[in-house]
Amino acid sequence: MTDDERAIREMVATWLEASKHGDTATVLSLMTDDVVFLVPGQKPFGKEAFAAASKSMADMKIDGTSNIEEIQVMGDWAYLRTHLAMAIALQGRAPMQRSGYTLTIMRKEPDGRWRLARDANLVI
Repeated sequence: MTDDERAIREMVATWLEASKHGDTATVLSLMTDDVVFLVPGQKPFGKEAFAAASKSMADMKIDGTSNIEEIQVMGDWAYLRTHLAMAIALQGRAPMQRSGYTLTIMRKEPDGRWRLARDANLVI
């Protein structure tokens, strides 16, 4: 495993851990400023819309696992293909289980950190 692959895996683990603890600031720091999310049934959206949606989900508990099936690094760009499984629970309710595949494009920023630049996510 290369240093870049290891850094990308660590970034994904940090994202999942921050999501679990409701740490939106950390999750936002793992995105490029021009990030674009693609999900079924919605127009593409960016960082600002993600932040707003996260605020509206403050009462939810999110826990997830990510099985990275493929990582390809090409200079300052990388893509990863992942199977994501999530449990999302509102207080006092049983968690909703969701799982599916994602295709993510990462970009290595000038500070040397890998950040999420594009994400096609089938987990809704």
